Amino acid sequence: MAKVSLMVLPPIIFAGLAGMFLWGMGREDPRQLPSALAGKEAPMVQITPLGDAATFSDASLHDGQVKLVNFWASWCAPCRVEHPNLKALADQGVQIMGVNYKDTDAKALGFLAELGNPYTAIGADQSGRMGLEWGVYGVPETFVVDGQGKILYRFAGPVTQRVIDKDLRPLLGSVLPAKP
Repeated sequence: MAKVSLMVLPPIIFAGLAGMFLWGMGREDPRQLPSALAGKEAPMVQITPLGDAATFSDASLHDGQVKLVNFWASWCAPCRVEHPNLKALADQGVQIMGVNYKDTDAKALGFLAELGNPYTAIGADQSGRMGLEWGVYGVPETFVVDGQGKILYRFAGPVTQRVIDKDLRPLLGSVLPAKP
């Protein structure tokens, strides 16, 4: 009797794992992590100045304009990948607030000097406290915030052209020109 039940166990385990994989594949974007903040007020802005660049505050998120809040670091390779796309968005008039995450001022400023600064305003979160409050898992992460300070969307990972076209453009419609 024990032999028969042990023979049934591997197919049951396999079926359970196959079901989990199928469920995961059915999700719209399995890389995308859920955000408990979507549709809610953005947490408090807790940054310190980064060099002599303009900083931003909670009031900046309530100015009536849709904007991006981008968490990044100089030590982050995917941040280098997304940087040209952020610059292109900024060139098209998108306000991007930068949060330099768990980095040193010197390295962050060197990164911006090398690659350019796409940020309308920027600050440092050296302790990671703001990132923790915003639910940041790692950098880069980008949030779309409406003009009333409410988080509309969160994207974990580098902002690519595909992400801009598929996810950000519909939310930034009033800011970004329509794609030809």
